[in-house]
Amino acid sequence: MRAVIQRVSAAKVKVGQDVTGKIDNGFLVYLGVEKDDEKEDLDYIIDKTANLRVFEDEDGKMNLSVKEVGGSILAVSQFTLYGDCRRGRRPSFSNAADLDKAENFYNKFVQGLRGKGIHVETGIFRAHMHVESINDGPVTILLDSKKTF
Repeated sequence: MRAVIQRVSAAKVKVGQDVTGKIDNGFLVYLGVEKDDEKEDLDYIIDKTANLRVFEDEDGKMNLSVKEVGGSILAVSQFTLYGDCRRGRRPSFSNAADLDKAENFYNKFVQGLRGKGIHVETGIFRAHMHVESINDGPVTILLDSKKTF
């Protein structure tokens, strides 16, 4: 699994004219699922996301998690995180999980974070979405459960 995590002061996702998820302080998380991902990959990304210490403490050091600052998470499915652009000009998405598996893992990701007491808003899986965000810092972190980067 891969996640792009942005520390935001605000973010929202719209499908058509409807806002399906909106947060203030917290994380905007783009989540991609690979065809070979297993429960261990899911658990790794949930744990890293919930406990990532990139919010400032009283000394101005990035030392607090999203939960510790009372933040929320806006989770957006993003199969294009598995776009392979090494050959040609059009990305190949052959490593992305099939729709059923991706949706299952995405829902379990959201449930796992909620189970840790974090408020999570979402986009709509497979929908064409418009995402707006105000990146705070900016702080953007890349996670890969296979630790390829």
